[in-house]
Amino acid sequence: MRLRTATAVLVLSGLLATLPALAAEKLKGSVPLKDLQTTGMKDKSHKHQAYDLFFETQGKSYTCRTDSNKSVNATDFVVGTTLRYEIDGDKASLWSPQNKKVDCRIVRVEALSNPM
Repeated sequence: MRLRTATAVLVLSGLLATLPALAAEKLKGSVPLKDLQTTGMKDKSHKHQAYDLFFETQGKSYTCRTDSNKSVNATDFVVGTTLRYEIDGDKASLWSPQNKKVDCRIVRVEALSNPM
């Protein structure tokens, strides 16, 4: 009986500890695309070209890398145009002005410094 109670308490405390992370808000908004660059190379295990997309929002600069197993049309994401974004942890979704969507993983975040 004690073992069941102890196990139940551990499971509940683990769930309560992860609850704040689950309730975290997604970052959403619109931002101009700063740059788009190819990354990696296509080969047998990477069927499509991967891209790094660069944008700045809420005082941070983000680098977001597309999946090399999914096709992306780079001409849908023109540098300087305004994209809609949604960031959830280390994953992001970006939409072009023509409503083309790309999912990517945040691989770098840099705090923007204030010029003096």
